[in-house]
Order: sequence, then structure tokens, then C-alpha cells
Amino acid sequence: MDIYKKSIAELSDLLNKKIISSLEMTNYFIKRINSFDRELNSFITVDEENAQKQAINADLLIAEKNNTLLTGIPIAHKDLFSTKGILTTCASKMLENYIPPFDATVVNKLDKLGMVKLGKTNMDEFAMGSSNESSYFGPVKNPWDLSKVPGGSSGGSASAVAARLAPIATGSDTGGSIRQPAAFCGLTGLKPTYGSVSRYGMIAYASSLDQGGPIGRSAEDCRILFDEIKGYDKNDPTSNHKVIQKKSNLKISKDDAKNITIGIPKEYFLKDLDKDISDSIFESIKTFEKIGFNFKDISLSNQNLAIPAYYIIASAEASSNLSRYDGIKFGHRCSEPKNLEDLYLRTRKEGFGTEVKKRIMIGAYALSSGYYDEYYMRALKIRRIIRDNFASALNQVDYIFAPTTPTVAFNIGEKTSDATEMYLSDIYTTPVNLSGLPAASIPIGFSNKLPIGMQIIGNYFSEHNILNIADLFQKETDWHLRIPENFNHE
Repeated sequence: MDIYKKSIAELSDLLNKKIISSLEMTNYFIKRINSFDRELNSFITVDEENAQKQAINADLLIAEKNNTLLTGIPIAHKDLFSTKGILTTCASKMLENYIPPFDATVVNKLDKLGMVKLGKTNMDEFAMGSSNESSYFGPVKNPWDLSKVPGGSSGGSASAVAARLAPIATGSDTGGSIRQPAAFCGLTGLKPTYGSVSRYGMIAYASSLDQGGPIGRSAEDCRILFDEIKGYDKNDPTSNHKVIQKKSNLKISKDDAKNITIGIPKEYFLKDLDKDISDSIFESIKTFEKIGFNFKDISLSNQNLAIPAYYIIASAEASSNLSRYDGIKFGHRCSEPKNLEDLYLRTRKEGFGTEVKKRIMIGAYALSSGYYDEYYMRALKIRRIIRDNFASALNQVDYIFAPTTPTVAFNIGEKTSDATEMYLSDIYTTPVNLSGLPAASIPIGFSNKLPIGMQIIGNYFSEHNILNIADLFQKETDWHLRIPENFNHE
């Protein structure tokens, strides 16, 4: 039946027609995880028993016709979404044995719909990374080439969906951590408008930048999940009341396209961009032009300032957020501390990995007396400039197309010794986070048998229109249907 190839709508149809039960579907995907994940390391925790219980309940809802489109559909959650009674590690020794007493809002919403949690996916430790190599549980492999990284920090979610070990997964995007893995793994990934998806129960990295969202094979699948996880949440003080609550369908037609102008920022197509990626973007633009979209060259100046501003702001917020891990209330605790200072120092030294320590130190330095104005305040001013650049551009055009990454997936270990090179892999994604805008990465081709991604960036709360545009492209192409050869069998 090739269940692993099916979309969410197709899987839901199979469940409704009683061709397969949710329990059978859940066991099917658990079997795929058990068969393939030793190669990928995309999961930290697989909870078979709980998943089977949820699947049985989902089958009851379907039998009683109290189901929705997502009832009975398996999902994987990035391991920073708190799950009651299920290990939530954030891929860190610090939380190696942490079992939350509550669910994240995103998890709670999907549980209520009857979705089935397969388990928790691997990630960069505390979401700090661009390659999924900083995990305490080891690096994740890219299903397209096991010698390559899957991107980070949501690399486990992307790897699992690309290998079809799960129909869809959640991720989080602080500086590109949904879009970059989606690009590296040939998937569609949506970074929603900041504040449109609740962060309650999401273990924090940088609170003014973190945003949860879906990673799926298509724009349609991402739209279905986004519709259910978006919305105001009183438990999250950064949650936005302006989120459109109603459900949507992907309805932009070719007739609508002729009234839409898309901007191409010249600053994104300079020497930093791999030629194959540039060529694929302009080739995809031809498809969009056939559909009817109009294109215009635009300027997004000061984008080169995004990386330094982002890493100052994100590290400063990480330094503050991670101060709670001190060995007192929960998490790792060093053995036989001599005094309180020794408890703090050894707990944090033992519990955090190298990348996390590096960012805490950068953040603490940027916030320290004498350097606060010179670094942190200046980074906030640059953030405002970048946001104003986007506002000006989006007054001239309706949407913006841009590369997702400067290269395709790189070798495992290739950039771990060069922080600058690693950080520059986020050069095209961080400006969107600094501005709080929504953006989706979609697959548009291949280079050396590795997927290429392109971003569609829109104005605040335009997620559905972004996904509409992506869906029109995906109706004309099949890049999103490609499956890595070694995982394209049952």
C-alpha cells in the first residue's frame, strides 16, 4: 500500500474508510523507525506503548465519527516540546532524565485532536546549532547521504520526515532551524510569524526569536498542522492576539497570481551563494512565471549585519534562559558538591556541551557591565534596521523569494572546528527571525544528488498565502515527492 508515501489527507482518508486502523498505521511507522533509525539517529525517544494507547483511542473517535483530519495520524515532536510523562531532554546531558509534569500547548492541542505521538526527535543541544552535531545523543544523519548533516537544530524532525519514518513533525525556528533542515532534507518547513504559535512548554533558547512550526513533505501538510497549532495562548506572554483563528484552504488560483508581485533581493545572490542553488532558484522562477506571478528586483540592504546581530541577541537571551539550570530544582546535578559555588560550576560544566557553553559565555559577555551598550544595545538597533528593510521591501512587493541556505548539506564534521563558517550557514534565514516575519522553505531541485531549498517570505500573519504560493508550485513540480533511495521501500 506504500503508506509511507501518503500525504496527511490520504492517510486520513484511509483511516475514515477503515482500510487501515490508527493502531495499524502507528505500528507501521514504529516498524519503520525500528528498521531505519539506527542509520539516522533521528529519534531520542520512541514511546511505543503510549503511541499504541493513543492510536486505540483515535480508532474509537473515528468509529464514533468524532474525528478530525488529524485524528489517528502519527507525528514526531522535536525534543524541546514538553511531553507529560515522556522524556524531554533538549538533546542535553543537563536534561538527560527530565520527564515534564505537563504538556506544551502545541502537544496538548494535537493530543486533543487524537494525533499519535511516535516519540521525540534528536536536535542540536538546546536548539543551538545549524547541523545537528551538538546533540548529547550524537549527530543525526541526512537520509539523502549519510555522510552529510541534516541541518539544525530541527535535524531529527527533518531526517525522520525525509526518510518517511513519520508523516509530519514539529520543529522550532530561532535563526532558521525549521527552514534550513527542510532545505537540506528536501522538505517543506514553515517558520510562522513570531507569536502565532504558543511557546508555552517549549524549552527556551532565545525567547524573542524562538518559534514553533511544522516540517512536512508538502505545503498542504504543513498547512493542515499549522491550522491546528496556531492561535493565542494566555499561558504564553509573547502570544499574539492577531493570529487568524479560522481554518484555511490553499485556494490562491492562477488567476490570482497575475496580481501578485514577488521580490528578488539582489543582496542574496552574491558570491556567498552556491551557483547550483542560484540557478535552481531562477529555474523555479520560470515555473512561477508560467503560473502567472510577476517578479521585481528589490534591495534588502544591511542583511550582512544579520549574523552578528543575531548571535549577540540569541546568545544574550540564552545566557539568561539557561541560568535556571544550576543543579538545584531539576536537571543534572554534580555529585558531592563542596559548597554552593562548586555545585553551580560543576553542574553546568558537566551538564552543558561545548556549543551551549560557548553561547552562554558570549551572551554573558555581551550583557556585562561596560559592554551592554556596545554589543547588546547595538545589536537591537541593527535588528530594528533589518526589520525596517523588510517593511520597506514588502511595501513594494507582496512576497520575497530568497535562498534558504548558501550551500547544500555539508559533510558531518566539516564545520565543527570553524564557528564562523557554521554560523554563516544561517546567513539567509536569521534576518527573518530578527524581523519576526513568516517564511517557508520549499524544495526546488538538487545539486550533486542533495536537495536545494528556497524561501518564500511574507508579511506578518501571511502564512496561508505563503503556503498557497508554495502549493501552486508543488502542483506543477514533484521535488517535494522525492524520497531518498535507501528509504524508499517498506
